[in-house]
Amino acid sequence: MRRKGRSYTLETIENVTDKNHTQTKIEIENVLPTEIEKRSFEIITEELKQEKIFLPDIQAPITKRCIHTSADFDYAKNLVFSEHAVEKALDAIRNGASIVTDTQMGKSGINKKRLEQYGGQVYCFMSDEDVAQAAKKNGTTRAVASMEKACELDEKLIFAIGNAPTALIHLYELIRNGRIKPELVIGVPVGFVNVVQSKELILTLEDIPYIVARGRKGGSNIAACICNALIYML
Repeated sequence: MRRKGRSYTLETIENVTDKNHTQTKIEIENVLPTEIEKRSFEIITEELKQEKIFLPDIQAPITKRCIHTSADFDYAKNLVFSEHAVEKALDAIRNGASIVTDTQMGKSGINKKRLEQYGGQVYCFMSDEDVAQAAKKNGTTRAVASMEKACELDEKLIFAIGNAPTALIHLYELIRNGRIKPELVIGVPVGFVNVVQSKELILTLEDIPYIVARGRKGGSNIAACICNALIYML
């Protein structure tokens, strides 16, 4: 049986037997491949509305893309935006800002072609030999050494940290010491050791725009999707 929807139809598959040998009916949405993302965002919007969660218009595309990437609605509550962070980030991207990530995974997930249209590119120094040598010499993590290398870049920078709290902590120190002034800090490392603390440090910054996923949740995929959400808003 098919029922008409907006951009999809519903098909009920009869007499499906589960592991307990119980017959049930499962309803499948028939969605065109080109409409899957659109339908996903419709579902997200519907469920947010059901939970009476109303996002600020300027932040909604970012929060919804985090939910879309993770299927985790907690991002509607734990994403923290500094004042005018989105507007400032969009202006930076329009003016050629590049993005520095702390993982190759994060770098690979960012839409580099779209970013290049505005003159920016994506950097990740974690695999660089000089970064490995500097980390060994100084007894630090590669993430710390990669933040040091980022200081050498003479361009507008957005930092997207999704994995290493040590990168975020050292970035905070570099900012406080006046060695770098990012256009935006995306602080979304995931995990347990110093993850929460690193994010709380960024939340104390007064003159640097930030988007932070408070708590333990985050990841390279979330860092990348926030970057993409900003790029797609242009």
